[in-house]
Amino acid sequence: MAEVLSIVLGGGKGTRLYPLTKDRSKPAVPFGGKFRLVDIPISNCINANLRQIYILTQFNSASLHLHLSQTYVFDSFSKGFAEILAAEQTLEHSGWYEGTADAVRKNLVHFRTQNPEYYLILSGDQLYRMDLKDFMAQHKESGAAITIACTPVDRENASQLGILRTNKSKVITEFLEKPGPTRDISDFKVPPEVKVDQSKGDMFLGSMGIYIFDAKAMESCLATEKEDFGKQIIPEAIKKLKVNAYIFEDYWEDIGTIKNFYEASLDLTKVNPKFDIYDERRPIYTHMRNLPPSKMNFSNMNQSIASEGCIITNASISNSIVGIRSIIESGASLNGVVCMGADFYESVRQKQKNGDEKLPNIGIGKGTIIKKAIIDKNARIGEGCRIGVDDISRPDGVFPAEEKNPSDSTVPHYQIVDGIIVIPKNAVIPSGTKI
Repeated sequence: MAEVLSIVLGGGKGTRLYPLTKDRSKPAVPFGGKFRLVDIPISNCINANLRQIYILTQFNSASLHLHLSQTYVFDSFSKGFAEILAAEQTLEHSGWYEGTADAVRKNLVHFRTQNPEYYLILSGDQLYRMDLKDFMAQHKESGAAITIACTPVDRENASQLGILRTNKSKVITEFLEKPGPTRDISDFKVPPEVKVDQSKGDMFLGSMGIYIFDAKAMESCLATEKEDFGKQIIPEAIKKLKVNAYIFEDYWEDIGTIKNFYEASLDLTKVNPKFDIYDERRPIYTHMRNLPPSKMNFSNMNQSIASEGCIITNASISNSIVGIRSIIESGASLNGVVCMGADFYESVRQKQKNGDEKLPNIGIGKGTIIKKAIIDKNARIGEGCRIGVDDISRPDGVFPAEEKNPSDSTVPHYQIVDGIIVIPKNAVIPSGTKI
């Protein structure tokens, strides 16, 4: 597969995932207790023996760069690489990436040195497991210049995706970007001759934002100044080139909102999750931290995941994810919580040195009860807190969108998004707090 160059798009702002994207890009958001979202597309590439990978970055990229540089180090015999291409100023252009196609265009000078026959374009923030070898094989067999991976979706989900119309040979005849909830798109319903599961009613083929381009087709499509694949490049290409659909009917989730992220995360804790992280034939790779095993002291865990390096004492944890290095103290209770853990273990000496010994420890304090929440990394939650348990809206009946941490005016106390309480990274929740 050395003829294929994989390009992971990792530069979006991710505003709908705020505050998880306050200090990091979407692909760098922790997922599943120990992974990052960007690990998903890169692992799909490695599992298909696609080892020439570029990751294009732009916004809040420091955390993503650190993770990639520590994780994806290939040996010199494989000729593989996972290289970061951050937005840069050159004599030809001095601005940011203006869209997905613009990001690829501005880096063609780097891509051409690999002399690829095919370009595989992937998103850095989606959750799925695809056989990219089969995807490539179908592209070659079809003789198409471009192949778009698509998945069957209902009318509600079709509103926010690019949708395709195909003939019985899976040749795409029309493409419509994000039609919204009111537009009539009945002409785009999957025809009977295209075999997909329609047991839930009318289905549409939604673009996954995953493409294969022949190298010549890529050069031709990017010869113009069009900025986005979905909005501009693909609709124009359909008029001039053979563009095929690759239908993917397995689990796929575009992690676009806090609600998407929360639900996809907790689904991992189910007996039969939609996304199986325990498939040893197609593993999800991530940073090897060499942490000790997690330790459970007189605790009760039900339908939950605990990552490496945790210490959980006399706690009750249900339907939750406990991230790396999480410290959960006696009497704590978690139900429906995504806890991302911590980047380091904090000693008493460190707290004294930093002059913050009065702050709660990193982790979850004694007797704290938390329900339906996301707790970002390095959060300090004191003792006896009640989060998501009581109805304590303000006298005007409205929860504040943001409350400042009394000890640090730069870190929000918490936010409520889609009915889910989000404790941001490095936030401090004083003992006895009710949210």
